[in-house]
Amino acid sequence: MADDLSEKALQAVERARSSGKIKKGTNEVTKAVERGTAKLVVIARDVNPKEILMHLPLLAKEKNIPLVEVEKREELGAAAGLPVSTAGVAIIQEGDAKSLVKEISEKIKA
Repeated sequence: MADDLSEKALQAVERARSSGKIKKGTNEVTKAVERGTAKLVVIARDVNPKEILMHLPLLAKEKNIPLVEVEKREELGAAAGLPVSTAGVAIIQEGDAKSLVKEISEKIKA
């Protein structure tokens, strides 16, 4: 179930990258969540040190923004179209990923 969710989240990031708008990196993601503009937040589990992202799950929950964890920063970076790995990505405008983001949100709420 979780892997399926991670897979969908990465797909959503890829689609939103080309047709919508995404924010990359911990600082950008944090700002998007604080402003309430993020539709979906995707963070990497293999971030070191963990403290870099520890505030995000709580913040996302407070703002009622769905958050998904993926295994590797490399996968997340690639999905975001970056030549490097990234700790977090926030989808601001879903674009073609709208249905995917909706599906992910509903799965998380369930």
